[in-house]
Amino acid sequence: MKNICVIGSGYVGLVTGTCFSDLGNKVVTVDIDESKIAKLNQGVMPIYEPGLEELVERNVKAGRLSFTTSYEEGLKDAEFVFICVGTPSAVDGEADLKYVRSAAETIAQQMDHPLVIINKSTVPVGTGDWVADIVSRMQPEPIDFAVVSCPEFLREGSAITDFMNPDRNVFGSTDQEAAEKVAGLYSALGAPAVITDIRTAEMIKYASNAFLATRISFINEISIICERLGADVTEVARGMGLDKRIGPHFLQAGVGYGGSCFPKDVKALANMALTHGMHPQLLNAVMDINDFQRKQIATKVRELLGGSLDNKTIGVLGIAFKANTDDIREAPALTVIRNLANQGANVKAYDPVAMENAEREIRNVTLVDDAYAVAEGADALILLTDWNEFKNLDMKRVKESMNEPLLVDGRNLYNPDDMRKFGFVYRGVGRGYNGEGVPNGHSDEAMAPVAGD
Repeated sequence: MKNICVIGSGYVGLVTGTCFSDLGNKVVTVDIDESKIAKLNQGVMPIYEPGLEELVERNVKAGRLSFTTSYEEGLKDAEFVFICVGTPSAVDGEADLKYVRSAAETIAQQMDHPLVIINKSTVPVGTGDWVADIVSRMQPEPIDFAVVSCPEFLREGSAITDFMNPDRNVFGSTDQEAAEKVAGLYSALGAPAVITDIRTAEMIKYASNAFLATRISFINEISIICERLGADVTEVARGMGLDKRIGPHFLQAGVGYGGSCFPKDVKALANMALTHGMHPQLLNAVMDINDFQRKQIATKVRELLGGSLDNKTIGVLGIAFKANTDDIREAPALTVIRNLANQGANVKAYDPVAMENAEREIRNVTLVDDAYAVAEGADALILLTDWNEFKNLDMKRVKESMNEPLLVDGRNLYNPDDMRKFGFVYRGVGRGYNGEGVPNGHSDEAMAPVAGD
């Protein structure tokens, strides 16, 4: 059993600390937010993550997990301290490290024995050296410490599974022994350990997320071409994914990526490149495609409604940036809802778990109690989050309750033929043939074969 302190009780910190306690370690989680710590001590979770509440309860009862606002209490017996605080994105994409700085300064001032300090937050390349410099300068008296970069690769909605069954764990440091000690914390998970220098470890995180975002934007650009040429992007992606060199992951066309990681990390990596005199052409294209993919949803709805959204009632199914989370940070639905409202639409929306966050974040939208209330009296319905709850709706009931049976499927959740049988005018993403034998945007004459083809 190891004694671990986790600084930050947000998404990464809470999952990391809880999972380490479930592996038999003693974990103290520290957060300066008194109300959040009070709720955690009452068993109230600050985030929605499947299985997390039960895991927290079990380890608190076992005496392996506790929550406090006191750094002194958290660091008292700790051998390892994980910095898991937020690194929000500034307007230009640069990561804001004020919370990392504050954590490093406080650790330096409070520590009274040697520590291994682990950067778990996603931070710009070079932050590990910067944290080490802060700790050295802020210590009242010199005490040995080492800084290790151990980036997180947790997906919201499956974070516990990802922690317990990782593809790999990455450890970077100028102190090989310290990196190996941190690797030892993860050894029970049986995953490959990548031990490298600290800057390379920091870059692995950014490069990984940027590559996944690139795959999403690539298939979304293909979806735009599919709509014009009459191909079905879902079948294109399936055909591509069967190639072992490509694989099927992150090739689902839709409304673009969102959440707390991809948008922030791609933007931050591009900013790092610009700061060092480079022109990140591919990263810029990835972000541009993602922005366009969100904006074109409102365009599709407007076209279906004859060119105007003024005083039209539009129902939105799903607000969270993806299913199985209540996180609406950078959620595509926020962009879509604002675009609709700015064009004069009356928007009403529903999400199975993100309603509380949505109520705090967005205006000019009516939040309703269920999917059927969204459809009631709507001139068009848009699906933006692929919750299981939406897969098995009574579509006959949905259609009959709408003013106009117009359905825009931003996640390609539904079968187009099934929806048309119910009587919907259906539009997916990149599904070029709309059941009429003619691709979007083309007449029969335009598609006639050219002599000699």
